[in-house]
Amino acid sequence: MSTVSRKLAALLLCSLASPSLAQTPPAAPPKVGATATPERIERIRSGYTKFEYRIPMRDGVKLFTSVYVPVDASPSKRYPILLVRTPYSVGPYGADRYPKRLGPTEDFEKEGYIFVFQDVRGQHMSEGEFVNVRPHNPKKRGPKETDESSDTYDTIDWLVKRLPHNNGRVGQWGISYPGFYASAGAIDSHPALKAVSPQAPIGDWFWDDMHRHGAFNLALAFNFFSGFGKPRRAPTASEDFARFDFGTPDGYQFFLDLGPLSNADTKYFKGDVAFWKDVVAHPNYDAFWKERNILPHLKNIKAAMLVVGGWYDTEDLYGPLRTYAAIEKQNPGTANTLIMGPWSHGGWIRTEGSSLGDAQFGFRTAETYQDLALGFFKHHLKGGAAPEVPEALVFETGANRWRQFDAWPPKGLRGTKLYFQPKGGLSTQAPAGKGAAESFAEYVSDPARPVPYTQELTTGWSKNYMTEDQRFAASRPDVLVFQTEPLEQDLTLAGPLEAELWVSTTGSDADWVVKLIDVNPGVLPGQKADDEENGTKNRGGQQTLVRGEPFRGRFRESYSEPKAFKPGEVTKVRFTINDVLHTFQRGHRVMIQVQSSWFPFIDRNPQTYVPNIFEAKDTDFTRAFHRVYHSSAHPSFIEVGVLPALDAQGG
Repeated sequence: MSTVSRKLAALLLCSLASPSLAQTPPAAPPKVGATATPERIERIRSGYTKFEYRIPMRDGVKLFTSVYVPVDASPSKRYPILLVRTPYSVGPYGADRYPKRLGPTEDFEKEGYIFVFQDVRGQHMSEGEFVNVRPHNPKKRGPKETDESSDTYDTIDWLVKRLPHNNGRVGQWGISYPGFYASAGAIDSHPALKAVSPQAPIGDWFWDDMHRHGAFNLALAFNFFSGFGKPRRAPTASEDFARFDFGTPDGYQFFLDLGPLSNADTKYFKGDVAFWKDVVAHPNYDAFWKERNILPHLKNIKAAMLVVGGWYDTEDLYGPLRTYAAIEKQNPGTANTLIMGPWSHGGWIRTEGSSLGDAQFGFRTAETYQDLALGFFKHHLKGGAAPEVPEALVFETGANRWRQFDAWPPKGLRGTKLYFQPKGGLSTQAPAGKGAAESFAEYVSDPARPVPYTQELTTGWSKNYMTEDQRFAASRPDVLVFQTEPLEQDLTLAGPLEAELWVSTTGSDADWVVKLIDVNPGVLPGQKADDEENGTKNRGGQQTLVRGEPFRGRFRESYSEPKAFKPGEVTKVRFTINDVLHTFQRGHRVMIQVQSSWFPFIDRNPQTYVPNIFEAKDTDFTRAFHRVYHSSAHPSFIEVGVLPALDAQGG
């Protein structure tokens, strides 16, 4: 058994039941590797020779490419190519200037690869025009029609034919936007492309990064495009990143003071950010967004795929889950593995993965990914031993252990509905009662006092909020709380969740945010009275966020054709919540919170229907009374998949 397999087996047998790094700036390249020690920097500088090339594409556009070749490469010692394509700059520029990291981890640099980094079309030192999430063209009619798939193909073709001492095998990987380029590069795979790892890849910007079910991700989009969206007049070797100056550390107040979204362009962007204008012009899921959805185009993939994501990735959780599913469905026979861990965006490389915010995971979970990724590329590019990876290797939060499955979502799930009850109850039993009497919970939603998504003071977007204690929200009168009695036995939920709410509003538009929360008992097993005095946080009663999802109510019938609410009319709102694998341990409670703002992660809904919220005026923002019904006639619930335990009755 290989070292990778032994480590994986040990981790899979381990059942650890236990009750930051700075965020990457929006337009900075994702940092590669957890550390950059002096020894690592010296090894790269002395062990690799750098070259810079301008590689021609089929239409004549040349893409700037940095190449790092092991100094001992020779006709008798050939190396495979490991490619990253990025919009974030391949700097430092200059043949004598080296980065601090080359591979996903230091072990890749010790193992030896020809590391290749490329500025994508229209970015930094590459020629051409940059297009955000450039649409894939499956019917190219000639050399003048290109996309990211063809640019990757042409790059690989040039590299394997021109670079001395390569072994004819290529791998590609990337996190976030470079993950999108890795996905695109796998489409119509070049014969030399043997292994691809899209990590936190963009799937569809109407559901991840810039939106959630069409609700606009204000904090992320504003930060990202204020630095990334400015025009580039000509190829440039500039390595500077100009951060937006908020003038305050308080992002909640800044975005509240911003007022209607139309002020972003008039006050700050001054018409310089073209893609912001595109976002404003396309508030619905029209052809502009549909053609940027890469998922239907993930076809004719011949390379082995390793899709990686984090359960607590505030930017791209939708992407890896849907990317894996699309590859699986559209490429029968292609090796396709999913790894989902308890990580923030890129946390499998940037952190050790033992904790995040208010959640503890018990051990360094990132090592599992790092060992498997090394084994994956070594096998496919160097002929190394095949790592024994399952179809899906998924971390089970709450119980803090790795699980392996032969499909994702797992087979054998038991569909269960958790119904909202009067007086804040949550139960698998549908609400009782007959007749015309309605049962509902009501709250006032005020755009002037939106519910914050985090207690963290930040102008960026928090990564810790994904596991944050929600007691700060539960105490607000504009947040509804439903919870079970303490569980008598462990409850494991797996796969996607479905929210079905019966609602009404005195306004004509509304957002609905549903949060799944794990509530600790007042006293945790093993907790001692002096724990807090000894520096250990007392987590008794903690309401840990497991998953949260906002939904813009106007899209309840169609994402392409929004529809106003009729004031006072009971209306069904149903939407999908991203997957989980989480165990609520016995003695814990399952909690659902419902609210209508999550600010400034999500922009404020004016609650007066306007055709385009980006063009709403101050006078459109109004207080409204919202109701969530829990009667026999209008039962609101969350539908979950329960993974039965081996000793479950009837299991």
